[in-house]
Amino acid sequence: MITKPDKNVVRKKRHNRVRRTLSGTAERPRLNVYRSNKNIYAQLIDDVNGVTLASASTIDKELEINGGNTDAAKAVGAAVAKRAIDKGYKSVVFDRGGYLYHGRIKVLAEAAREEGLEF
Repeated sequence: MITKPDKNVVRKKRHNRVRRTLSGTAERPRLNVYRSNKNIYAQLIDDVNGVTLASASTIDKELEINGGNTDAAKAVGAAVAKRAIDKGYKSVVFDRGGYLYHGRIKVLAEAAREEGLEF
């Protein structure tokens, strides 16, 4: 019998490989993205101090959008970029979370760049 590998386990292995070399600091935090079937989440993380500096997701009351599509990803990218710039963070390190740079992840990153984040 052929067994199919669990997609999330494979993604986590890929993410751990990337995270070995990628780290956020207080001056240049890590923009982490998590994508589920229904929602998308983004947060700025300072790995040195272990704190979340800013975050946005489709479950925020402010956004009030359906989270499973590229329009929602664009709104989340713009929201997290605005919140980051309001707190004084202009340059970040993009952590795609082991996902392919395609679809919702790509749209979120491009929306954050359009709002002024540099990565």
